[in-house]
Amino acid sequence: MSLFAKKSIELLMKESADTEKGLKRTLSATSLISLGIGAIIGAGLFVRTASAAAQNAGPSVTIGFIVAAIGCALAGLCYAELSSSIPIAGSAYTYSYATMGEFVAWIIGWDLILEYAVGAATVGIAWSEYLNNLLVNVLGLKAIPFEWCHSPFEHSLDGSIHGYMNLPALFIVSVLTLLLIRGTQESAIVNSIIVITKVSIVVMIIVFGWSFINPVNHATYIPAATIYTDHQGIAHNYGGIMGILGAAGVVFFAFIGFDAVSTAAQEAKNPKRDMPIGILGSLAVCTVLYILFAHVLTGVASVEDFRTTGKEASVAFAINKYMIGFGWLGKLVTVAILGGFSSVILVMLLGQSRVFYSMSKDGLLPEIFSDVHEKYQTPHKASLFILILVGLFSAFIPGDIVGDMTSIGTLFAFMLVCVAVIVLRKTNPEMKREFRTPWVPFVPILGIIVCGAMIFGLGWTNWLRLIVWLLLGFIIYFTYSKKNSKLRN
Repeated sequence: MSLFAKKSIELLMKESADTEKGLKRTLSATSLISLGIGAIIGAGLFVRTASAAAQNAGPSVTIGFIVAAIGCALAGLCYAELSSSIPIAGSAYTYSYATMGEFVAWIIGWDLILEYAVGAATVGIAWSEYLNNLLVNVLGLKAIPFEWCHSPFEHSLDGSIHGYMNLPALFIVSVLTLLLIRGTQESAIVNSIIVITKVSIVVMIIVFGWSFINPVNHATYIPAATIYTDHQGIAHNYGGIMGILGAAGVVFFAFIGFDAVSTAAQEAKNPKRDMPIGILGSLAVCTVLYILFAHVLTGVASVEDFRTTGKEASVAFAINKYMIGFGWLGKLVTVAILGGFSSVILVMLLGQSRVFYSMSKDGLLPEIFSDVHEKYQTPHKASLFILILVGLFSAFIPGDIVGDMTSIGTLFAFMLVCVAVIVLRKTNPEMKREFRTPWVPFVPILGIIVCGAMIFGLGWTNWLRLIVWLLLGFIIYFTYSKKNSKLRN
């Protein structure tokens, strides 16, 4: 059987019919925009903005946000068509199995580990940074020693102390994994409170921080192109077009989650009208907030701050150092961000366990990953394996590296989703589509180009990491998955 054997859409529908009921169409365009805003605003904004400014673009990180938003919008329109054409639970993995075959589905499923598992590790490391800020600036306690909240590949600014492992990041990932195994779910009320809190914090920082902008920090808005080498010895393209593209790839992490809008296509009242409004509307609102937030943050504190003492917990640092009289906001930001980060980690771990579950049910991963706990009815063995994987990344890999790996993996998946729309239009033109991506193949091709440009901007070290990750996936596929595929057998 060919490497590109497809799982028929009829089979997918039959499998889903045993476990899923028809979804009620209750979501309006406004509901979809609210859903998107809640899913998008998260860890990326509060952590990756300062990182992109320091390493890539300076104040022009705002332009990077625009590029990232365009790439997300184009990919989002493609996601919307696939989710309305193949109306079952799943993700890009399921869509690609039906459109481009098993081998491509495996690549995307393997690639999604970079989005969910490595993404959870990235947020776990950010959680660790803000925990230290909570201990010192809010509770007045001592910080966790550098050695025990940083990876072995990191050292202090003066080079005198090396990290051993990031214990707080490992702790939060472990606790949330155990909660998932127990079947704990976020209630709608708690989730709404977290969303309102996150948006309120962003707005307050913009409003209160605007008067503290130092024009000197924005004097050179787009820095001249050069190479910046950070204190860990890693070189980055800084300034110019490459710096902006690199910044777009870095802050792209802040937009991960918008595809939650596209997965709700089957619950939209009028998907043909509401889906583009929901996707583009939520991205537009968040992009405006992101640009204003980045403009204020890079105006209040300098690029040099974000390269040195303000590298960790950058938002709280900028408030506490420069926004005199707003210490209460710095404390509020720290507490709220810790809660928000916990929510994001929980959702990413949940998503990863379900991807493993789906791949295991298809025979591409061992059956153990689709075993369900007798009492809690959750894929507990998959969750425990993911805990080991995410725990290793959280404890032993620097945050910048895992963040860039998450971005490049997700961008690659988005490119394949854009390809899938073009392929499906050719191979299944008669398929019922509740939503149709406009101007095919122009929109998908443009999505591939913009996402590819952001991958290009992330630099050769990240290309190499992606290639190594994919090669490892190929080895597993050809030695195990291909032989055990249920579609083949």
